[in-house]
Amino acid sequence: MSKIVIMESLGISAQELAARKAPFEAQGHTFVDYEKTTDRTALIEEAKDADAMILANMPMPGEVIAACDKLKFIDVAFTGVDHVGLDAAREKGIAVSNASGYSNEAVAELVLGMVLSLSRNMTAVEQRCRDGKTKDGLVGGELKGKTVGIVGLGKIGSRSAELFHAFGCKVLAHSRTVHTDAPEYVQQVSLEELLAQADIVVLHCPLNESTRGMINAEKLALMKPTAMLINVARGPVVVAKDLADALNNGVIAAAGIDVFDKEPPLDADEPLLHCKNCLVTPHVAFATRESMTLRAEIVFDNLAAWMDGKQKNVIL
Repeated sequence: MSKIVIMESLGISAQELAARKAPFEAQGHTFVDYEKTTDRTALIEEAKDADAMILANMPMPGEVIAACDKLKFIDVAFTGVDHVGLDAAREKGIAVSNASGYSNEAVAELVLGMVLSLSRNMTAVEQRCRDGKTKDGLVGGELKGKTVGIVGLGKIGSRSAELFHAFGCKVLAHSRTVHTDAPEYVQQVSLEELLAQADIVVLHCPLNESTRGMINAEKLALMKPTAMLINVARGPVVVAKDLADALNNGVIAAAGIDVFDKEPPLDADEPLLHCKNCLVTPHVAFATRESMTLRAEIVFDNLAAWMDGKQKNVIL
């Protein structure tokens, strides 16, 4: 029978977690739950005799994976896996699955929320109202008729495109490959064309060597001075200081940022906390009650499929 370690909270109730575990425990498998930590020594101690590991977005360094001689499966309760030491997993022949698709709605809806909030100056006008003042100088704009550029036309990017289309926006998209199944309302263009034409640029791309630092001072200079940038992809896709400088110097008008170079809590000197017209959230795009339940369903389904020799959502 297998020992499964759950390395951090999956964001569901104790009752729901117990119900998810029950069918496995009835077969003789055991679970051990841990609090999230970044202490590598502690991680090795927790996972060293596990057959399978479940984690969400906490870093799982290759050093830890390499030290777990019994480990055969890493079940990632997240879409991206850049926080997992895949090279070490590959070297040890450890299978890895992710939870692709669980947060499509959650992330796309937060993008819309950020854009609407920035377009209508919601943070500033709420404070005006609380201070007994008026809207003077803070009249916002509408989405209808705006051009939205989506970088990364996967499932989440496609859902964002669909929502913006419903608002009456023109939709441009750029991906590494041409999506022949894209809706007719999506015009696929180069990154440079997208940045130059879009009123709203939304980043939905994965983090890899081709996208790390992709949005830098040079790329930001291609954007309209009235444009806004939304990043719900990965923090390092954007050079944070370059974006802060662009906002402070009027190169672009606004930004909505949910992801940073490190996971929140952020350092006090994070440049995007101290610049103009930047709406920041602490990596919450994926986190809704509905998405957490769907994520748990996918994760435990991945576990059952792996145990049955029919791995799903395969990364490795």
